[in-house]
Amino acid sequence: MTATTTPPRPAVAPPRSSRGRRREALGAYGFMSPTLIVMIVMMAVPVITVIGYSFLSNVVTEKNGVFVGLDNYVTLLSDSIFLQAAGNTLLFTVVSVAFHLGLGLAFALMLNSTYLPRWASSFFRTVYILPWVFTASIVVILWQLMLNPNGVINFILESLNLIDSKVEWLSNRDLALGTVAFINIWAGYPFFMISLLAGLQGISADLYEAAKVDGAGPISRFFHITIPQLKPIIIAMAMLDFIWNMQQFSIVWLATGGGPVNATETIATYTYKLAFSKYEFSLSSASGVLLFVVSMIVALVYVRHQKARD
Repeated sequence: MTATTTPPRPAVAPPRSSRGRRREALGAYGFMSPTLIVMIVMMAVPVITVIGYSFLSNVVTEKNGVFVGLDNYVTLLSDSIFLQAAGNTLLFTVVSVAFHLGLGLAFALMLNSTYLPRWASSFFRTVYILPWVFTASIVVILWQLMLNPNGVINFILESLNLIDSKVEWLSNRDLALGTVAFINIWAGYPFFMISLLAGLQGISADLYEAAKVDGAGPISRFFHITIPQLKPIIIAMAMLDFIWNMQQFSIVWLATGGGPVNATETIATYTYKLAFSKYEFSLSSASGVLLFVVSMIVALVYVRHQKARD
């Protein structure tokens, strides 16, 4: 008869006291303190200052600003140019996000296709990501040259008999906003493409094989496997892109400066002009606060979605 030995039980650490937990928390906050200080100085203080300015009479140009309550907001919301800028911003943002998503998904599906050789996939991936690498100034200069009345775009369209005369793409009130949105779409779709391509490569091939065995066709597999698997990425990317495009300034400003005749005016360019062209710093602060509030609402929705996903 062999004797059995009972394995020793692992030592159980005694519960930490509240004092020990506080000490650990203080240590963690101590390590985080440099970052927190920088965030407070660089972000919190300017935001609070701008919010305060929005409730005062014209600061900076006046020695002592007077509290005027919501007068600046009332002035903005009754300004036809601001309302036009808000409408342009909403249209510009919705169109940009929709096409960013559509083009990004289309190119990601193409690059992820098994019918495309590996060398071709690497080549096209490099080519398609180039717009994301260029700075806004390079992107705008490039398209201004091509969209010039004597540029290559009009030359090609005239050669194909699609237009009878040269088109002023950035100077025509009816075409300017769409043209700027097109430039923004071209510059921003690679971010969606790379993100969605990573999501596609993370989908298990077994799901597609099982669907094929059950008789599902390509369209059915796309809508019942690909889209549901990419849904978390699509929602997160769409919300982030909505916030970014709401605040888009560089491309619009460099391409048209908000013109012609406010046709491409957005809240970002309108706010800039109020501050640095008209020196209406309080009105500019109020405009910035309104944009900040809308962006924060979308950001909170994004955070709640991320928490629900986790």
